[in-house]
Amino acid sequence: MASRGLHIAGVAARRSTAAAFQGRFGLTGGAVARNAQARQLRLAFEELGPAWIKLGQLISVRPDLFPAEWIFEMELLRDNVPALPATAIRRVIAQDFGRPPEAIFASFEDVPVASASIAQVHRATLAAEYRPVVGETLPAGTPLAIKVVRPGVEQSVLADIAAARPLVERIARLGAVQRFNLPTLLEEFSASLASECDLRNEARVADRFAFDFRADPLVFVPRVVWPLTSRRVVTMEFADGWRLSDMDDAARRGIDGRALAIHGADVFMRSVLELGRYHADLHPSNVFVTPDSRICYLDFGIVGTTAPSQRESIAQVLAATVYGDPDRALRYSAELGLEVPQSKVAEVRRLVGELMATTLGAPRDVRGFAIGFLRIMNDAGVEIPVGYGLLVKALVTVEGVAQAIYPDIDIMDAAKPYATQLIAQQMMSPARLYARLPGALRAAMRELAG
Repeated sequence: MASRGLHIAGVAARRSTAAAFQGRFGLTGGAVARNAQARQLRLAFEELGPAWIKLGQLISVRPDLFPAEWIFEMELLRDNVPALPATAIRRVIAQDFGRPPEAIFASFEDVPVASASIAQVHRATLAAEYRPVVGETLPAGTPLAIKVVRPGVEQSVLADIAAARPLVERIARLGAVQRFNLPTLLEEFSASLASECDLRNEARVADRFAFDFRADPLVFVPRVVWPLTSRRVVTMEFADGWRLSDMDDAARRGIDGRALAIHGADVFMRSVLELGRYHADLHPSNVFVTPDSRICYLDFGIVGTTAPSQRESIAQVLAATVYGDPDRALRYSAELGLEVPQSKVAEVRRLVGELMATTLGAPRDVRGFAIGFLRIMNDAGVEIPVGYGLLVKALVTVEGVAQAIYPDIDIMDAAKPYATQLIAQQMMSPARLYARLPGALRAAMRELAG
């Protein structure tokens, strides 16, 4: 086994031992052991570097495959790495555009404003005005954010995947992890990474999101400068503002955090229930508040979609969650592909009802409900559809973001108007009324005859 493979195996063995020790070798109950496993797995990924951090981020959006404890622990992965010298970044820009940064931009700053495992971001200014796909013309001198893929990172990560593949194939044969289908996940990860390293994909989704919310004065998506964008470089309008950890300062400057938190929740509900596509990775690093009181959305690497046929069922599940109705939640979840075996329906209904009673009172604990709900399904051996799991995870993440802006917001209150409106529209649709007409006539005739 090559040295990198031995290193990976060594980290895996050491972290597994630590997880077993912290979990008291399974003697203290399942929750303690699961939390210990999740924490040590996250630390192992951080220790092993970029490829593994990205793998952890992929796990964090797959509650259909992994335990809830893993899903939410992976949200804590730190993706900050030391910056590369500016000469390396300049070389990438020159290779992709045939000119050095000074010949492309009015100015270019060598000191990066952000440095992550896949890409590094530098400030620059626009040399000549540009009319973007969405939004008003950017004048010359507009501040820009230049995101550049770190040279060699894709090859490095692929080499790590190759080194890990034999170990993953051995682990995948163990009975306890067979259900995770690790080899397939590794291939999925490889494809996801290739997509993430092509920054044009992120730019296209950003334009789509900006177009969807072009009439919303409180939503801000940085405009893309396509002539200065390539596979390894994306040029966007620079956005300044407050990170969600700095909202106290924003409040002192007159920002209405409560109004923005409510509006951000509305944006998510509209994305899911009306538009059918939503930002599925809306963690605190990908959103901030601008000085003119708008919500800025960044990094559209993970996007969820909902089909028109699914939206009423989603609205019904949300309504069931708001009103604590386990029967309705399970009935419409089944229409979204979450099938509880008939022999387990009564027990699952009882557990979901108890969970609703303990987590959805006042104040609501949507995150606690989501973790408990996924655990009940996992324990019952219920397969969770990919889209269903991603939506649950996204809802919990949006709640966290909204509460970072305004701690007292209730995310489910924001769901009520959209869920109610959508359900009413579906109930009153001509097709549904026509389908119910014969039954209504029969009922009326019985009433008249009686």
